[in-house]
Amino acid sequence: MKIRVLIADDQPLVHSGFGMILGAQPDIEVVGEAADGVEAVEAARRLRPDVGLFDIRMPRLDGLQALRLLAGPGVADPMRIVVVTTFDLDEYVHAALRTGACGFLLKDSGPALLVEAVRAAMSGDALISPSITVRLLQHLNPPAPAVPDTADLSPREVEVVKLVARGLTNAEIATGLFISVGTVKTHLASVQSKLGARNRVEIAAWAWEHRVAGHS
Repeated sequence: MKIRVLIADDQPLVHSGFGMILGAQPDIEVVGEAADGVEAVEAARRLRPDVGLFDIRMPRLDGLQALRLLAGPGVADPMRIVVVTTFDLDEYVHAALRTGACGFLLKDSGPALLVEAVRAAMSGDALISPSITVRLLQHLNPPAPAVPDTADLSPREVEVVKLVARGLTNAEIATGLFISVGTVKTHLASVQSKLGARNRVEIAAWAWEHRVAGHS
């Protein structure tokens, strides 16, 4: 089964570029396009795509508002949405983390990262662009607490959280910590329960906000 993708962006060049990149993949099919947030919400509810690629800044209804309607807190069947943005220091992306985004990247990240983001979203593993993770979340952090708040996480869970916050995938975390991917998933499930986080993107946001990500 192919991954069915909806692209929402008000720039025709982005539509065509993303469409060509994704359409060339044997496991991905672009099933719809939207030029603004209102169209995106309507198309998402009508087409029921597996993954959405949503721009932040769109007419009528911006990407953040559309994200909230389709994947925000309280949504019974949240859609997998990857947020894309032109700016690596865009405050809207930070807000998207708390509104249900399951990944985010820059528009100029390149074809490989775009495809990987869609596949990661489909598999339940969010891709976080490392440059955005570090530069955006550090920039928007509140004042650092005197001692990082680890929320009763175990030392190993803290290690996993740090790597998630730096944009590593489960496979990369497993390699870095010399553990299996299954063990990484077990740790992440425990972390999500302790933090009340819905996905790894929210884990990353929590880590940067509480200065766990940069704490050695």
